[in-house]
Amino acid sequence: MAFRTLFRSILLALGLVSLTACGINSVPTAEENAKARWADVQSAYQRRADLIPNLVQVVGAAASSEQQILTQVVQARASASQVQLTTDDLNDPAKVQQFDQAQSQLGGALSRLLVTVEKYPELKSQARFADLMTQLEGSENRIEVARNRYNEAVQEYNTTIRTFPATIAANVIYGAKPMQGFEAKAGAEDAPEVNFDDLGAANTTTAPANDNAATAADQTGAATGTDN
Repeated sequence: MAFRTLFRSILLALGLVSLTACGINSVPTAEENAKARWADVQSAYQRRADLIPNLVQVVGAAASSEQQILTQVVQARASASQVQLTTDDLNDPAKVQQFDQAQSQLGGALSRLLVTVEKYPELKSQARFADLMTQLEGSENRIEVARNRYNEAVQEYNTTIRTFPATIAANVIYGAKPMQGFEAKAGAEDAPEVNFDDLGAANTTTAPANDNAATAADQTGAATGTDN
């Protein structure tokens, strides 16, 4: 009787190990992928933050009367920089939301600054300002791409740890918890509208900041050639 009990226990253990083995690699692989995508998000946001001091300097030199909006941008950047998330915080919805809100507030401040700049055509004609606008738009595009890829990786990870048999390894071996993705917000991560046609000759040597602009230009040229 004792032998049968031992034999059944061994079979049960072997079966459990066999099922668990199916998720031993898939769980940490999905987790590391999500963490790597999070690193891309941080890098994209940091790139935008690094542009702000130069942008504030250039705008302040040409529009010294706009100190209020410039101060708002500087303060929003400082606030966003203070909200730091580690990979250990990615399963905390409150912390992820706090980070997202801080970055959204900075994006809003930048958008208001660009609206203000419309009143200063001499500033918009400066090559340095045009270059900063190109870099800023590129940064916003990178942020959007990074956020989307992170959300996809989080969804894959969360699905993995809930799906049999990987869920056995997730709970028994890793103690895995669901990660928190970004919530979609209408217009929150749209790149700032920059009218390159109004930036003057200084911008003619600057490459388009995104693939859509380049594609549109190619299509226009092709259409013109066809008409001729």
